Order: sequence, then structure tokens, then C-alpha cells
Amino acid sequence: MPPGGALRPRPRFGIDGRMAQTSTVYVFDLTVSDMDRGVYENLSLKVARHPSETAEYLVTRVLAYALELQEGLSFSQGLCVSTEPALWVHDLTGALQAWIEVGAPEAPRLHKARKACGRVTVYCHKDVPFYLRSLAGQKIHEAESVEVVELKRTFIGEIAAKLDKRNTLSVVVTEGQLYVDLAGASFSSELARFRLGA
Repeated sequence: MPPGGALRPRPRFGIDGRMAQTSTVYVFDLTVSDMDRGVYENLSLKVARHPSETAEYLVTRVLAYALELQEGLSFSQGLCVSTEPALWVHDLTGALQAWIEVGAPEAPRLHKARKACGRVTVYCHKDVPFYLRSLAGQKIHEAESVEVVELKRTFIGEIAAKLDKRNTLSVVVTEGQLYVDLAGASFSSELARFRLGA
């Protein structure tokens, strides 16, 4: 999408009655320049952080949003509703197009998600080799189509340490490299991608 395009994802979960009363709201003035996908956007996000949600999980969730930015993308009710992923994509009819997890979801959850829609992606900020081994041999529908994107633990931890209630966040992707600017600090990491069973 060209700079200044009309992409304006409408959040399904934010400052409304569905949010847990004890959730904390974080604001992100987000700039995305994903040269690998041709997506360029400026937007403001209000993201509710569940009381049990770590700063690292929140950062991974917001980066997953930036990396998945497209029409129909939204945050779900997340940790408030255990049956929903961190993010998902719906088409104009409301049909589920993509199920996007954060962390290290177990095999039964991935199996159910893959049967529910055609694309399942996991953004993992933990020990990815260990996570992949833990899923090996388990029943997951069309496991080879499930993608795991590694966001290095140290990379996420360094960004989380800079997190504030209001944030100006820049995300740039080029040639498989991820560059993030937050609170005057710059971070970078390779975006390693894996397929289950590969």
C-alpha cells in the first residue's frame, strides 16, 4: 500500500465496555514502514493490558499487529477471553481469515485454530527451538502450514524496558530485518520464520 493509503483497521477491542475494569490502557502512536510487504501507515492504537499480561507479551502483541497490518486486522479480547487469539483478521462479511497467536500456544489450540481458518501464525518471544520441539509429533491440523515468527527474547525485553503509558513507536521491516524505535532508543532483530514439521 502506498504511503498515506486509506488502511485504517478498526479495533474490535479497546476502550469500551468489554475491557476488564482493572486493565491498563497503553497508547501507541505507531508508524509502520514494511518494505517487504509494501505497507506504510501511521495510526494511533489504544491497547488494553490485562492484569496478568507481562510487558514482554504486550510488546510482542503490538509488534505482531504492526507486522500483520492489513484491512480487517484487530485485537481480540485476548486474555479476557481464553478462546480468542491475540489478534485476528476478518473479511468484510465477518468471516475469519487469519488467527494470530502470541507466546507459545499448545498443540490443541493450534489444531483448533487451523481447522477454524486458513492461516495461523504464532509470534513467539520465548525459546523458539524448545517450543518447536514441544510441538513435534502432536496432532495439529495441516501443521506444515502453521508459521512461527521468532521475536528474540532479549530484543523484546529491551523494548519492554522502555515501555510507557504513551509511546511513539516506529516499526520498519526490510529484507527480513525488523527495526524498532521507541522512546529515543533503537532496536533491531532478524525476523526468523519457521513452519511446524519442517
